[in-house]
Amino acid sequence: MGGIGLNEGRIVQMQTGEGKTFAAVAPICLNALSGKGVHVLTFNDYLASRDAVWMGPIYQFFGLKVAYVVQSMISAERKAAYEADVTYLTAKEAGFDFLRDGLAYETEELVQRIFHMAVIDEADSILVDEARIPLVLAGVADKHGGGQERMNELVMQLDPGLHYTVGEGGRSVYLTEDGGSQCERLLDCGDLYSDANLQLLTELNLSLHAHILMRRDVDYIVRQGRVEIVDDFTGRVMEDRHWPFGLQAAIEVKEGLQTSKDSRVLSSITIQHFLRQYPSLCGMTATAEPAADELFKFYELEMLVIPPNRPCVRNDHPDCVFSNREAKHQALIEEIETTHADGRPILVGTITVEESEMLASRLEESGTACSILNATRDDQEARITAEVGDFGAVTISTNMAGRGTDIKPGGQSGERYEQVKSLGGLYVLGTNHHESSRIDYQLRGRAGRQGDPGSSHFFVSLEDELLVRYGLADLFPRRFRSANQSESFDNAVLGERLNMPSASLKGRTLTFAMLFGATLE
Repeated sequence: MGGIGLNEGRIVQMQTGEGKTFAAVAPICLNALSGKGVHVLTFNDYLASRDAVWMGPIYQFFGLKVAYVVQSMISAERKAAYEADVTYLTAKEAGFDFLRDGLAYETEELVQRIFHMAVIDEADSILVDEARIPLVLAGVADKHGGGQERMNELVMQLDPGLHYTVGEGGRSVYLTEDGGSQCERLLDCGDLYSDANLQLLTELNLSLHAHILMRRDVDYIVRQGRVEIVDDFTGRVMEDRHWPFGLQAAIEVKEGLQTSKDSRVLSSITIQHFLRQYPSLCGMTATAEPAADELFKFYELEMLVIPPNRPCVRNDHPDCVFSNREAKHQALIEEIETTHADGRPILVGTITVEESEMLASRLEESGTACSILNATRDDQEARITAEVGDFGAVTISTNMAGRGTDIKPGGQSGERYEQVKSLGGLYVLGTNHHESSRIDYQLRGRAGRQGDPGSSHFFVSLEDELLVRYGLADLFPRRFRSANQSESFDNAVLGERLNMPSASLKGRTLTFAMLFGATLE
């Protein structure tokens, strides 16, 4: 059913663990037999290479050549991969190669051939979430002068609240009137906002942005003397990507690193316009339904829901909600230690590198061994992922262990499947809710696949970033906002409402607030 829906050009929704990767093979083969090539656009490089290897023997049986493209490949390797009948790669890699081909001077420099068909895995993420940010191809501009170092020292002398304020949502920062006067005094530049000081003001704003809004081990990591951007959606490092317009240099100065050359925009395209290059388009995901309206409005793609092969018996517990973050983390540690004592495998999903490292450190201090999967340890992904479901395994991960990750109860070999099954299967713990409940569901979907047992449980606090960013914590009644509270709220309705299957955390929280009669104060 899934294969037929894809061949008809629909977005097919199949539950996590139901075999979307395999269901796509039949329509891919059918369309690849034309000799025009089929692109399978996946969520990340790991899945692109994994799926190409997993499904390779089937394509070869039909006399088809299969290949994959990843970030580290050179042009010659990419060109050879695009010549294959079936090519696995991410939408970003395909898009950037399209932009680079548009700047080529000679036909021999082109790596892609004429587009025919694209099958999009994790369609809601690629077509909705990642599509918010256009693909931008940048070239090298001039190296920055020494002005950024001076601004870095200046910003470190400014006081929050007095000299600058952070905008609603934590996405912008502004100098106050006192801050402007302080900067003018320290720079001895006269009117900071005059035309003559435009470059000074630009460098100052970049430094403010780097210090106040960009967080190490959240938005980026520092590795081998380089600042590397962390992708919000995948939890992975974005190779060979950097921020334009001087922001990269400002962050490098902030971290005490050698500044790199700035970039200038050479070409750009939105995901929506890029995918329109394909005459035939279809996709698959476990979480299409909440985004069905957007998928049809922007891509004219209709959705088809496929019933599960086996009923899902996963137990999704209501949220444990705490008034403060420390109480939440302490409860998480206790829950992990208690569950681990029985040998049940645990996957803890975090949203940042910083949080994953912190939880792992606290577990190790208490004597609980664990594996860590995040952007700083991406070279160990295949090894760690293979054993997440094994008896006694505790894995702390960012979104790297979310979409598309196939976790086998009992480990990769499955030797201890019955033992893990008797303990209740994989236990998924979430440390934060995401803006979209679709991402939460993808994390839950690592457990309870194909009728296997499993459970999920989210631990959240009123100090979590999303609730604070949108001012949602203030919507909760005062009795739920005690700073000294160490226990979770003993109220089933609260946990259920935060766990509602709606499009956004804001919508879920507002609904809860109205039910409890909370008022905007």
